[in-house]
Amino acid sequence: MKFALSLAASCLFSASLAAPASAQEYPTQTIRLISSFGAGGGSDIVARVLAPRLQEKLGQPVIVENKPGAGGLLGNEFVANAPKDGYTLGVQTAGQIITPIMTKQVRFQAVDSFDWIGQIAVAGLLVVTRNDFAHSDIKALVHAAKTNPGKLVFGSPGFGATQHLAGEWFKQAAGVDMLHVPYRNSPEAMAALLGKNIDVLFDTMTATLGQVQSGNIKALAITGKDRDPAAPNIPAVIESGMAPDYDVTTWYGLYGPKGMPPAVIAKLNKVLNEILQEPETRARLTKTGVIVKSSTPQEWHQFMIAEYKKWTDVRVKAKLEQR
Repeated sequence: MKFALSLAASCLFSASLAAPASAQEYPTQTIRLISSFGAGGGSDIVARVLAPRLQEKLGQPVIVENKPGAGGLLGNEFVANAPKDGYTLGVQTAGQIITPIMTKQVRFQAVDSFDWIGQIAVAGLLVVTRNDFAHSDIKALVHAAKTNPGKLVFGSPGFGATQHLAGEWFKQAAGVDMLHVPYRNSPEAMAALLGKNIDVLFDTMTATLGQVQSGNIKALAITGKDRDPAAPNIPAVIESGMAPDYDVTTWYGLYGPKGMPPAVIAKLNKVLNEILQEPETRARLTKTGVIVKSSTPQEWHQFMIAEYKKWTDVRVKAKLEQR
């Protein structure tokens, strides 16, 4: 009996020594980097910028895999159910935290099913309108919306998308009533704006800035609290004083399934932050329309908790039914 207990204790002691060693040796095989959207989307682009740099610094292949569907739910579920060994990671986007909030049945917890490795970047949306629209800034837009409640129409590239909820929060923050019309994607929403079917559009910098710079539409504001270096002349919504505390960004970050070894998370965060300091990587990411922003795992986790609460509150206040 004593021998058995001694042997068990010896095994436990050996295992406790082996666990940190295996984490230090990580990785020893190919890492899968999941994008929950199709090729060419923001998540995919960010993943493909990072993958070769992660591969070089970690010394193992890093393969980007697209798992699109259900607004990011399929990719998130795939990561949530993956082995907790650090060999299946994902690029998380703002839409992937909002979709579970807007969905009745989800087979994972939007925040608690994951380990949060580190933030990668942020990007504001643009509030844009037609050139012939009578109002050219947020103050005038709010005044018009208050004068004609429910008459002005804002569009987005989909019900429950980040852009849709950005519009809903704007309504709440500014105290106005505007009608929302969702479209299937950004090109359709832009066509509706140009075709005068909607008055205002909330959409990404990628989808709108080119049209603004070409003079086809005009920008009223950026939704983040800070101006974007890619468009420094466009003011932030919050600068108008009409929507206190309004700050909407889309964002990207690295995450994995809940229960990964802490040493692996720490190593990945260290490597990620080193990559984000590289001038060439920063330049490549900036060209995609984002602002590079790094974090600790703890900061990234707290940010996700705050985002989940914020968008849940917006959905409830807007009385948007889950689908």
